[in-house]
Amino acid sequence: MNSVAGRSLDVDFFRGLVLIVIALDHVTGSVLSRFMLHTYAFCDSAEVFVFLGGYASAAAYCAVASHRGEQAAVWRFARRSAEIYRAYLFTALLMLLCGGMLALFDPNPAMLDMTEWRHFVTQPFDVLGDIVLFKRQPYLASVLPMYVAFALCVPLVVPLAQRSFSTALATSVLVWVLAPWLAFLVPVVHTQDWGFNPFAWQAMFVGGVLARLYPVRAEFARSRSARWLTAVALVAFVAFAVARLVVFKDPLPGVMKQQLSLVRIVDFAAMAWLVSVAVRAGWIRAIAARCTSVVTVGRTGLVCFVAGTVISVTVDAVSRHGTLHGARGLVVACAGDAATIAAVIGVALLWQRMAVRERGQRLGSHARQAVRRMLRA
Repeated sequence: MNSVAGRSLDVDFFRGLVLIVIALDHVTGSVLSRFMLHTYAFCDSAEVFVFLGGYASAAAYCAVASHRGEQAAVWRFARRSAEIYRAYLFTALLMLLCGGMLALFDPNPAMLDMTEWRHFVTQPFDVLGDIVLFKRQPYLASVLPMYVAFALCVPLVVPLAQRSFSTALATSVLVWVLAPWLAFLVPVVHTQDWGFNPFAWQAMFVGGVLARLYPVRAEFARSRSARWLTAVALVAFVAFAVARLVVFKDPLPGVMKQQLSLVRIVDFAAMAWLVSVAVRAGWIRAIAARCTSVVTVGRTGLVCFVAGTVISVTVDAVSRHGTLHGARGLVVACAGDAATIAAVIGVALLWQRMAVRERGQRLGSHARQAVRRMLRA
């Protein structure tokens, strides 16, 4: 993967693309969402997001450990876990506020239940306490508690994977197999309502870690075995797409996503190999170089995810067009998609500009202090 300023341009592009897709997927009636992974595959953007999270975490851990030592890397991910936890609390509160706004202007019963607004109105302190303890995870905030745990586990997982690929893989597979029975350890009020069993989804995160630590060798990528693997992956991808489009047209059972079913893993693995071929060929890098705004979204991932939750709910409420049909309904849906994409990119660009300004102010302050010390000397 190509690195730009210490980061992977390919990974940042994919992360930005996935964050935009996640926002679109949670807008009812989105036109673009109909062309996303969940339409023609048994997996969706969640697998990509978690896999890339593992890949980026392994890269960050190794970079910090090589420059500042293992202890610094451990503290880096402890702080990262705390950052994600704060983002989770903030997102949960935003979802409650969105629920309150929906109750006033767009009383959608299903959405109100997902935001926990109904329970908050009757038992505010109990609900807030449950949110702090992860027992209630309002709507789009539900993926973040899993990342809190994953960030804490990075200092354990990465060194284990560095010592032994097979041990790390076998341990992850074992935990994935036992995940349905380990689910009781997750502190949630209604087990059937949460979308991600972290004991199952760690398999996707660890897969990303292993992909970063053990990249495909150049000699293997040019070998006949790699070409056969590409052919098999392509056949599998097409077969899954046909099955999803022709046979399994209805929404898939939620338990398949909750427990990260084997068919989702295999389907994702086939697509991941095909994408890796495109990355090695330089095609993704060429696209990313022309889509700098999407790359910026990927580089401000946590901020864009939190903002995207509010953007999704807001656009969904404003552009809801259940009574609109034909050309008018299509125009409203397309306008909602455009507004969602523009808002996510706008947040990323604004945040990047603020970060650059803050760094400039810090550098200016350090320079002034250095000049003062020189004058005193």
